[in-house]
Amino acid sequence: MKPFVSSSKLIAYLLLVLVFAQFSFTSSSSKEKEDWISLFNGKDIKNWTVKIHHHEVGDNYGETFRVEDGLIKVRYDKYEQFNERYGHLYFNTPYSYYHLSLEYRFTGRWRKDAPSYTILNSGVMFHSQDPRTMPKEQDWPISVEMQFLAGLGDGKPRPTGNMCSPGTDVIFEGKKDPRHCINSTSKTYEKEEWVKADLIVLGDSLITHQINGETVLQYAKPQIGGGVANRFDPAIKVDGKLLKEGFIALQSEGQEIDFRNIKLLNLEGCMNPKSKAFRSYYVKSNPAKCK
Repeated sequence: MKPFVSSSKLIAYLLLVLVFAQFSFTSSSSKEKEDWISLFNGKDIKNWTVKIHHHEVGDNYGETFRVEDGLIKVRYDKYEQFNERYGHLYFNTPYSYYHLSLEYRFTGRWRKDAPSYTILNSGVMFHSQDPRTMPKEQDWPISVEMQFLAGLGDGKPRPTGNMCSPGTDVIFEGKKDPRHCINSTSKTYEKEEWVKADLIVLGDSLITHQINGETVLQYAKPQIGGGVANRFDPAIKVDGKLLKEGFIALQSEGQEIDFRNIKLLNLEGCMNPKSKAFRSYYVKSNPAKCK
């Protein structure tokens, strides 16, 4: 990937912020606690909400999302037919500035009655609309996706950690990019291989994708726009509106996959060094968090 460039002073500043933030993630003083939040307790998904196409919010059709062996698993053994049942499992708290970390592994089978592009394909959605605002027949949430792919066994490159944009647009290399998906520069990883994915989100400014510790994609200014999402409430899709925050969701779209070690470091908090709540890695000030 070409370096992320822009003539905007704001973007240049945000890049400097990112460098500082990434340094903080790996070089924080041993005396400072990093307050990682575990989004998945390894036992259940009580803090999560399911929304599947053709079904009402909360209907986990066929136990699509289930917890087994300490993993969140996406499975289709109780499906008679796929019928475009694109699903998402939403963590119940929205976030704005944060570092999300998780591991995924493609496994099991792919539904042959799902679209061909869904084979060894999944992802994590972020800055998503609230699932409770989605009509029963809306297929994809208005959101941004960190897309996960695995190699097809044909020796051809198939990068992971890509960006896809259902009902959204992003600024890539200084301009709005018309593509629905933008490939990362990652290596190709195969089925049954655990892959670590990190997503660093700075509100409505800079977004960074990392795979196994390497930065593979950067873009900025996520905003409502574009196509792909269908049958949404028109009041929700305000094209051009910058996405400052939203919900995080794990995806199901026809391929079985496992998720584990899902955790989040909030980058918004008290930036007053005199407060006990101060953390050097915060990049967004929230005085209400100071003690």
